[in-house]
Amino acid sequence: MAKNGTWLSVLACAALPALAADPATIDWTKIPAASVMLFYPGQSSYEWLRSNDHGKGKGAKAAREGSACTKCHEGDERSMGASVVKSGALEPTPVKGKNGSLELKVQSAYDDKNVYLRFQWRTNADRAGTAYPSYRFDGKEWRVHGYPKLDKVVQEGKQPGIYEDRLSLMIDDGKVPNFARQGCWVSCHNGLRDMPNEISKADAQSAMKKDDVRKYLPASRSNPEDPKSVKPAEEIAKIKAAGGFADLIQWRAHRSNPAGAADDGYVLEYRNFDSGKNHFASNLDNEKKVPKLMFAPGKKGEFLISGVNAVPFDPNAGWKVGDMLPRYYLQPKDASGSAADNKATGAWSAGEWTVVLVRPLGLANGDDKPLKEGGVYHVGFAVHDDNITTRGHHVSFVRTLGIGAPAAIRAVKLP
Repeated sequence: MAKNGTWLSVLACAALPALAADPATIDWTKIPAASVMLFYPGQSSYEWLRSNDHGKGKGAKAAREGSACTKCHEGDERSMGASVVKSGALEPTPVKGKNGSLELKVQSAYDDKNVYLRFQWRTNADRAGTAYPSYRFDGKEWRVHGYPKLDKVVQEGKQPGIYEDRLSLMIDDGKVPNFARQGCWVSCHNGLRDMPNEISKADAQSAMKKDDVRKYLPASRSNPEDPKSVKPAEEIAKIKAAGGFADLIQWRAHRSNPAGAADDGYVLEYRNFDSGKNHFASNLDNEKKVPKLMFAPGKKGEFLISGVNAVPFDPNAGWKVGDMLPRYYLQPKDASGSAADNKATGAWSAGEWTVVLVRPLGLANGDDKPLKEGGVYHVGFAVHDDNITTRGHHVSFVRTLGIGAPAAIRAVKLP
């Protein structure tokens, strides 16, 4: 693992542009650390919070009135996670061995150009979750091999549970109604993937020309509890222009870490990527139904990286049954625009991830929340761990992040 981790670090650093401060040289022992307890939420959603199933109606009333989750549940994260992760009303498909809670250590610093966020957490698995489902050749076709542990094919033992570890944070500057009090739950709804009443591909296509429905904010729907009731594009554009969206940053152990990056996106009517070109792309040729790229001769590995170890796919390369290629390839040299704002490096050692995220100050893109010195922001954290995705993560209640300002997590000015 040490050898692989070293290779990742070298590649990630090579992908980073010149920064005001080198994250590797920051003395984190002098930066205060905040402990944020994350817990397993199961199928709790915006709708569930407002239903009589929440606290026998008492919790629902408080949620509908805009009360903060922490008013009733501060300090209950471990017990709630331990309860929900087991089979029950909020978890119809429990994952064997899944932990109910997770401690996330967060530190932050800043200089004249960037905010630096350092995260540490222990993984449930005894190895780094850098794997991602692949394409496997069955002698005739390239088929997906490996699925997240919540998927039925894994629960039935028909496919192995494979998925990358992931760290996410959603940021609001006070312009998303109720985010400061109820955080990520304003974006999580029935009808989404792996949630109650998951809507069909046909309905998603009809409502928003997508194959599914992912996170969305209540303001983007004429009926917040109906994922199909998407407001017209011009109304969505007005909400976005007014800042009524949540910034979403995602570090991925397979699809962004080797590129020295983290996704830059936002949540409004959907879980969107920012404009520009992302650090990773699909490796499927949709017309020919074969991979786009393969490993160059003598350069096989876990990650397929354009310009480093990848060449165009050759159908006559002597493929055998069981041969596999990554479903996504990385394109660190091609990433551009607002989608390429965030830089990040992560290393796994002795059961723990350490991830350092670099976010520029004062971004002027229309799909970003500009972080500024003296500003205080509401933040929700999430970790996807142990080969799982969608709702199978651990989440936090809302915390505040202050850039040189008093907050639960205070970014310290670097010398």
